[in-house]
Amino acid sequence: MFTKQFDSFDWEEVKESILSKTEQDVINALNKDRRSLEDFKALISPAASPYLEQMALISQKLTRKRFGKTIQMYIPLYLSNECQNICTYCAFSLDNKIRRKTLSDAEILQEIAVLKKMGYDHVLLVTGEANLTVGVAYLKNAIRLIKPHFTHVSLEVQPLDTYDYQELIKEGLSTVLVYQETYHKENYKRYHPKGKKSNFNYRLETPDRLGQANIHKIGLGTLIGLEDWRTDCFFTALHLDYLEKTYWQTKYSVSFPRLRPIELAGSNETVLKEYNNYMSDRELVQLICAWRLFNTELEISISTREEENFRNHLIQLGITSISAGSKTNPGGYIVEPESLEQFEISDERSSAEIANMIRAQGYEPVWKDWDKTFGH
Repeated sequence: MFTKQFDSFDWEEVKESILSKTEQDVINALNKDRRSLEDFKALISPAASPYLEQMALISQKLTRKRFGKTIQMYIPLYLSNECQNICTYCAFSLDNKIRRKTLSDAEILQEIAVLKKMGYDHVLLVTGEANLTVGVAYLKNAIRLIKPHFTHVSLEVQPLDTYDYQELIKEGLSTVLVYQETYHKENYKRYHPKGKKSNFNYRLETPDRLGQANIHKIGLGTLIGLEDWRTDCFFTALHLDYLEKTYWQTKYSVSFPRLRPIELAGSNETVLKEYNNYMSDRELVQLICAWRLFNTELEISISTREEENFRNHLIQLGITSISAGSKTNPGGYIVEPESLEQFEISDERSSAEIANMIRAQGYEPVWKDWDKTFGH
């Protein structure tokens, strides 16, 4: 399990190591063909900021060499906002007095029809973490309904046991995204004071259970804004490095959602505490390029959390997948458009508009990710 390796590192020592990286460390990293975790530290450090243009050129070259000039299109489908956890940054948190909604079979099919008209063949199913309402039985049923309509079905729900993942894979599940939110173990409890999600180690070991279940792809990431983003991203890279060596047949992706505000329905309350770990757009570009230089095989995703002009400029810098036309509320596409969103999206353009933007840059939007017929 990754826990053993993770416990051998100290957060403050890692943070200090990153901040102490020098200009020469950055130059050395840029001049290598294969880069280590220490090189990744240098590339995300403040010392790398003056080298962003050089990093971007290398990132673009490596991405085109591995993935061509293509951008995969995906869309989230929120099935439920039921949640048994208290998370200080999330609108679905148990302590928020909101109307809860879980889609029925008929409502799921209605939402599917809208997504298919948009052209999508890759759907990401999202729920709050509520085992009794949207547990394994509900998820199995949902995948059975959805799989005939989509080549690729991904999942972002509560962490499950290995056996549960194996059962869902049998139904057609291809990918699971599980974000640690933060790798700062001592502060993790502050953001997740109640519910199963408060168990740091169980969440940390979820990718291990996914690897043991032989999942096709695992998505990693942290919620940018909770803690120092550089340190969190190093631990994400450490986690990825371990997983690739341990479960080498599995593919991997990474995302880096930045905290977004959300207004609670029927009130003037906004769910977003004043976190002090702000990441600028320039720093996010640096991180994307650092990830690509560190791992040429890694799929890198950007969501509608980011504003449209910024997303336009990311197309050629290293990302490989993008969402468009997203709704972050259950039934948001047609069933119940006014239900509570998990967070406010920033880029509100339609899938067609995003596809046209991608083509205008000389890239091709890809609606179908892969087909099980052709194996892994």
